[in-house]
Amino acid sequence: MGLDDRDALRVLRDAVDPQNGSYELIRQFYLHWFATDLSARDLFPPDMDKQHAVFAHAISWLLGELIDQRAEEPVAFLAQLGRDHRKYGVTQQNYDTMQDALCTTLRNHLADRWDDRLAEAAHDAVALIIGVMRGAADAEQGPPYCDGTVIEHIRATRDVSVIRLQLDEPLYYHPGQYVTVQVPQWPRRWRYLSPAIPADRGGAIEFHVRSVTGGMVSPAIVGETKPGDRWRLSNPHGGMHVDRDGGDVLMVAGSTGLAPLRTLIMDMTRFGENPRVHLFFGGRFPCDLYDLKTLWQIASNNPWLSVTPVSEYSIDPPWASDYPDVQPPRGLHVRQTGRLPEVVTRYGGWGDRQILICGGPQMVEATKAALIAKGAPAARIQHDPLAS
Repeated sequence: MGLDDRDALRVLRDAVDPQNGSYELIRQFYLHWFATDLSARDLFPPDMDKQHAVFAHAISWLLGELIDQRAEEPVAFLAQLGRDHRKYGVTQQNYDTMQDALCTTLRNHLADRWDDRLAEAAHDAVALIIGVMRGAADAEQGPPYCDGTVIEHIRATRDVSVIRLQLDEPLYYHPGQYVTVQVPQWPRRWRYLSPAIPADRGGAIEFHVRSVTGGMVSPAIVGETKPGDRWRLSNPHGGMHVDRDGGDVLMVAGSTGLAPLRTLIMDMTRFGENPRVHLFFGGRFPCDLYDLKTLWQIASNNPWLSVTPVSEYSIDPPWASDYPDVQPPRGLHVRQTGRLPEVVTRYGGWGDRQILICGGPQMVEATKAALIAKGAPAARIQHDPLAS
């Protein structure tokens, strides 16, 4: 029965589900794969814990979709994964050995239950996963990545940097999309970043990066990036957008979550008429609202844009004086004090708006929940994947 055998697929899904304690199975899969294909180990960073967790969640979700007989989203996801994995230098041999290692690991883990039905379901599911990824990678004609040189590093706040690069070749992306970036301080460890300006034919690109406590890559970017560094960027992902015929827009940005929303706003300035956009831009302290001057410049020339600054605290800490003054000229809404979800919903339910939320996962989840509680339809709310 293969992919039509839902009971067999459930056994496989339960085995890889991280909620069922699949860590050892996933670890054994990677150990087996690397032992049979030494070149595969070079595709990954030294610390594999995060990779184990991501792989377990992805495989569990994919098998769940197959159980429910849903193919459209899994195929699209796998195709994008295959195209994106070209940046790692994945070869046909890597795909072959990965397929063998995953099937073998599943068989060994489920040895006491293994029968022809499980074998057929495992073979067909793994063959589908590998086949879609391989086929999408083979069909892609463009380069797997592009390189660029850091030309400017601005420390906007204590933990936020604005990084500007000149790419060797232009990278074309839609406003609101994100890319994965590899920096020289952390080879083979890619981080998701959203461009803060629309795609530029001349190859200019800008990123806003916040140093995350306990993180690896972002503190290195903020603390160590210097002009002349060479970065590598993947092809773009994501579908966040503004429907110009979909009515007025609410945007909520926490810290550097501003970047993709600012890109969308800058792209909208190309048009003479736009839907109204109300942007709430939040930070912990007033000094964290690092890009208010740019927003003021855009809003002063585009009456469809309104900007409300929000900070959790009303006064700045002593170290704020070490960084650029973020206060814009008069013209924006009066800065509000409080957490973003509370301030945004204080203004209303926003149920008639297209809603875009960008920032840390906790802020996004809290804001989305607060808006839905106020009556905003969940289907009208966009945000990037929370694990990105």
